[in-house]
Amino acid sequence: MANSGASTSLLPKRRSLLSWLLQPDFKAVVFAFRTTMAACLALGVALWMELDSPAWAAMTVWSVAQLTRGESLSKARWRIVGTLIGSTAGIGLHALVPQAPWLFFPLLAIWVGVCSGLATFVSNFRAYALVLAGYTCAIVATDAAPDGNHVFMIAVSRGSYIILGVICETLVAFVFSPNQILLAHRALKQTLQSALIVATTTLASILRRGTAAENMARQQFGTMLRIADRIEFAEIEMGPHGHEGDHARAALAAISVLLARGFGIASQLHLFARHHSDYQTVADEVLNFLDAFPKVISDESLLPDLLSELQHLRDICRQYAAPHRLSPTHLVSHPSELTSDEVARMKAENTTETTVPELDERVLFVSLGELLGDLERAILEYYASTHLIRGDHFHFQRQTHRDSRLALNNGVRASMAVILTALIYEVTAWTEGFHFIGIASLCVGLYATQENPVLGTLNFLRGVVTGYVVAFFLVFLFMPIVKVYEPLILILSCAMMIGGLAKAHAATAAWGAAYSLLMPSMLGLSNHHVMNEMQFFNGNMATVLAAALAVIIFRTILPFSAASERFRLRKGMLRELRHLAQPGRLPSINAWVAHGMDRFSCILRHAGNTPPQIIEAFIRGTLATLTLGLNIIRLRTLMDREYLPESARRPIALVLHYIEFPTRRYAQAAQAATMAIRRLREMDTPSHDIITRLEITRAITYLMIIAHILRTNRNFLDPTKPFTGEELSTPSPADKPAPGKIQAAQQPG
Repeated sequence: MANSGASTSLLPKRRSLLSWLLQPDFKAVVFAFRTTMAACLALGVALWMELDSPAWAAMTVWSVAQLTRGESLSKARWRIVGTLIGSTAGIGLHALVPQAPWLFFPLLAIWVGVCSGLATFVSNFRAYALVLAGYTCAIVATDAAPDGNHVFMIAVSRGSYIILGVICETLVAFVFSPNQILLAHRALKQTLQSALIVATTTLASILRRGTAAENMARQQFGTMLRIADRIEFAEIEMGPHGHEGDHARAALAAISVLLARGFGIASQLHLFARHHSDYQTVADEVLNFLDAFPKVISDESLLPDLLSELQHLRDICRQYAAPHRLSPTHLVSHPSELTSDEVARMKAENTTETTVPELDERVLFVSLGELLGDLERAILEYYASTHLIRGDHFHFQRQTHRDSRLALNNGVRASMAVILTALIYEVTAWTEGFHFIGIASLCVGLYATQENPVLGTLNFLRGVVTGYVVAFFLVFLFMPIVKVYEPLILILSCAMMIGGLAKAHAATAAWGAAYSLLMPSMLGLSNHHVMNEMQFFNGNMATVLAAALAVIIFRTILPFSAASERFRLRKGMLRELRHLAQPGRLPSINAWVAHGMDRFSCILRHAGNTPPQIIEAFIRGTLATLTLGLNIIRLRTLMDREYLPESARRPIALVLHYIEFPTRRYAQAAQAATMAIRRLREMDTPSHDIITRLEITRAITYLMIIAHILRTNRNFLDPTKPFTGEELSTPSPADKPAPGKIQAAQQPG
């Protein structure tokens, strides 16, 4: 009975491991079926054309095939570009150093390393094009090494395989993708709608002072990263179009800034525990607006009313943020709903009096008004992304973080792979040595741009070994009994379907991609002969050993460490934070937010087996630093407008100086920010005009967030030692506003 119970308990686990094969979803089946059809079609055309390596046409199909049409089209486009560049480089390399192996191999290593390093600076399939240019050059150059006179024909042949595979995959996928343009527009609209709804829901939770509000906001940044890639691929699926994709990226950037500003207002609400009646009245109106937002945004006819109501709420915030406020002398249930006409009429009838609102409440209204302004920009960009605007020349390019250290590591590893495989070939004189060099370049290049390539190459090796085993049975049991194309594809399609189902499943995608990519090359497909035992074991052993060598290289040469990588990312972010405070050209908010989101993505990808509390602390510190940088940029923008008097600018400049040159974990910067807040509070008197007092209020708003973050994230902001997750849970008493001083500062008014 015990054994029976044990076997029963193991059954669900075994079933779940094979669920991608035994219980695939419909999309996975469609993907596997259409890609198998395209691969068999490409293989048939290549055999009909008498190409010398027809398997490469089928391999190209599996390489470019992705779950969405936008991804497939993008990868196909960049695969052609990378192949052309790599083939040209292979021809040039043979022309440059003919019959000189130890000039040939170092130059080849340098080329592969440079391509892998440069690929780190770009995103998505643009990086794939660069690494493809590297290993295509290696494959073309090594294939032609025995006789350099054939290098041009080999390069043209490889280009022919690639173009043939791309055409076949595109044609078959087109049949399975009806109404692609309409669906792409709809998907883009739904993607942005979901992002806006998630953002407004998170902001509503923050304004309600929900305990899980900040955790919700942190989770949404991960969602923003996934949506950014989705927008690029949806733009490709739309075909000829206007600037909808640019507006969509701008909308996403505005939403990211909106969420970051939400962190700032959350810290202010934490500092201002005292109840402010007028602010609470307006905040309730904003909450009603945010609660109704999901229903309204889905109906385009209600969008003008939505923007009108949002503008009205912003006007209310501006009115309440003003140093002097008009309020009726008689009782009014909702004074915040006064229109400009009502204000003018009440002035004429002398039924109003001027009051001096509390400075803390004005600070809250400034933050709330700017929050609504970011939301308005996001909605306007969303509307522009879903409608074709004639004469629109808008362009928005998302700026990505460029990591030169990571690029150097990738380049060195790729170069060393070529050098080591070339050394093995020179020492052993292995007949498959050139094939070994080419496949090793392919394996290292494919995973060079990943932050943690060890895990990727391990899965790749598993896929290659699985392909080797399947190819063994196909070559020795099934393929010898067929002589024509039709029964051959019946045999191959079964093996290819397995790879397609694995590639469509997230948990098995890595080894499924390796299996689908390299299994056709292990079959020795040709019109005129069948692979024998020696060819199979000798040639395919080179492929397996190349994949194994890639794992060894990534484990031994500049090995990846999640802890050291997080430490390096944090130092880079803090270095960029200091640059934000430097006088000179005003930094871009969009660039700072984009770089912060990239680092946020890296932290999530590096999580691995790291304790969750440390990852959570890193995410919290990263987003706090992102919010800190945003308020530094806003403070510098305020200084550039030159409305502040010199006596107000000096303490702000001192804060920026201590942020640019931090000491003792930004302790001096936090102290200077607290003193600047105290000084600016004292300057908030009727002796200054309204514009100056509004600017002073804004400066206090930004400085309070800066001081709060500096005090509550001291360990994370210390770049001299690794961060282990300990932080202050509550702000220092010096960070709290002093009500007595506030009232004293306001007495003259």
